[in-house]
Amino acid sequence: MRRIIGIVLAVLLIGGVAVAVAVGRDTGDKGTATKTVRGVIGSEKAEFFGDPDVVKALAAKGFTVKAETSGSWAMEGLDLKGYDFALPSSQAPAVELAAKYKVSGTLPRPFYSPLVVVAHKSAAEVLAGNGLATLDAEHRGTLKMGAYLDAARGDRTWQELKGAAKYGELSGTLFISSTDPESSNSGALYLAATSYVENGGKVVASDAEVGKASPLLRKLISVQGAQQSSTDAAFRDFVSGAGNPLVLVYESQVASLLAGGQRPDDLVVLYPDTTVNSDHTVVPLTEDGKALAELLSTDPKLRALEVRHGFRPQGVAAEFASAGTYLKQELTGVRQAPVPTSAVLHELARQAKGDDK
Repeated sequence: MRRIIGIVLAVLLIGGVAVAVAVGRDTGDKGTATKTVRGVIGSEKAEFFGDPDVVKALAAKGFTVKAETSGSWAMEGLDLKGYDFALPSSQAPAVELAAKYKVSGTLPRPFYSPLVVVAHKSAAEVLAGNGLATLDAEHRGTLKMGAYLDAARGDRTWQELKGAAKYGELSGTLFISSTDPESSNSGALYLAATSYVENGGKVVASDAEVGKASPLLRKLISVQGAQQSSTDAAFRDFVSGAGNPLVLVYESQVASLLAGGQRPDDLVVLYPDTTVNSDHTVVPLTEDGKALAELLSTDPKLRALEVRHGFRPQGVAAEFASAGTYLKQELTGVRQAPVPTSAVLHELARQAKGDDK
């Protein structure tokens, strides 16, 4: 039954239908909340807004947040009349929403999370032994994106890499599992990072550059077969030992797992040397939405709770716990690729999926 419900919710999200979540629910403590603020959020933030401590912290500032979840890219097709804010998982759909609803000024980005690759130890060690990665701690390293894309372009298999033969689970084509770029923010941002590298360190902007990058992007996607629509499901599968040995997820998912007391011995976090930050960007549709965005950006208690849920508050890196040997506190050596416009990213996703209609 749970699986059926999960599938139904996934279909609704892909179709652009906002699904209500229990955010700002009645916890028995009314606090000092005086106004209700309605919003649409990316699903990866539902746990944050549903956290009783977050509800209490917002109530202390006079707010109750009632939110519904939607895919970040699907938000562009929703009617947000009557809502106070939208909070997609990256800047590109936020910019589109701001234009649609005539929101002027700089859009607040209270917190962010870079994309990382989680790897089983065996896979990380083999990648490092073949020049595709470096390891700087027991559970942490750097993925060399140029070398990885060269391997993908050449259809290299795990069996061709030295040291892989002793690991029975490492077989078949070498690839990173990512989510569906047509429905998932992380999958789309993966294309942003890889197309940036493929385009010689420049953001893809023209039809010609899209066409040049598309063959490699199609190869990166087609080798995966069926893709998940959510990084949550992909990450859960990885932690349980199922699926591909290399999976693209948000750093916040790993940080949240570690904050919960889990320390998987077989987990290695590889930071791509060229990656993309998932900038959780607020589109304030009313003055109340604007006030909420300010609180998320500046209130010390809320910032601490953002860290607890694995997000990096903008500004002070020291606020983000390094989680020992798993995560980087400072993102040194990690280049942030600019994200193409929403229209270009949609076209990259369309061509990567082989949809030539």
